[in-house]
Amino acid sequence: MTNETVFPKMGELNFSMLHLKDQAIKSALNNNWNEAIQINQAILKNNPKDIDTLNRLGFSYMKSNQLEEAREIFEKVISHDKTNPIAQKNLKKINTLSSNNHSLSETAINNIDGLFIQETGKTRSIELRNLADKKILLLLETGDEVNLVIKRSKIFVQKLDKTYIGMLPDDIGMRLTNMINGGNEYKGWIMNADDKKVTIFVREVKRGKKFANQPSFSVS
Repeated sequence: MTNETVFPKMGELNFSMLHLKDQAIKSALNNNWNEAIQINQAILKNNPKDIDTLNRLGFSYMKSNQLEEAREIFEKVISHDKTNPIAQKNLKKINTLSSNNHSLSETAINNIDGLFIQETGKTRSIELRNLADKKILLLLETGDEVNLVIKRSKIFVQKLDKTYIGMLPDDIGMRLTNMINGGNEYKGWIMNADDKKVTIFVREVKRGKKFANQPSFSVS
């Protein structure tokens, strides 16, 4: 009788935790950061060492510009997992923001779903070369839109405020320069970024008549 009464309660608790985690993620996707904070705090009452939940809570604090609260949470993650890359990256961001008196701007995180869908010949994920200073790189977020600017037969990647991020590899840059000059148009977004590596996602949004039957990116 004891087992019969205990296990259903455990099952109900597990279901409740899964439901709360789903709600926390949905709140974040909808940029409802105050709600995300409350839900993640509720989850931690049952499991204070849940690393994923702690990282979600820290990120929610960051997006609410509560940087000191975020710092405390990410430091707690590091105390449980010294090499946790999410906490390490966000602590670097917080330190950079704090030292420069910046606040963390809102990004279209709710539009990220579906943004990186691959289309043969029309899209490509590209690791940048000749990166900017790490203080700039640490402020980049997945989903940030970037500009592709032709300079001296190379393609520079810039933030929308024209801040330099990096460059496309020469072979891809030369190919896209030729296609842009022929009427093609492209858009790019940050796919992944840290202080040592930046990958962007580039999508062909218009194909000029000159390249009507030619894919932007090699098919292999």
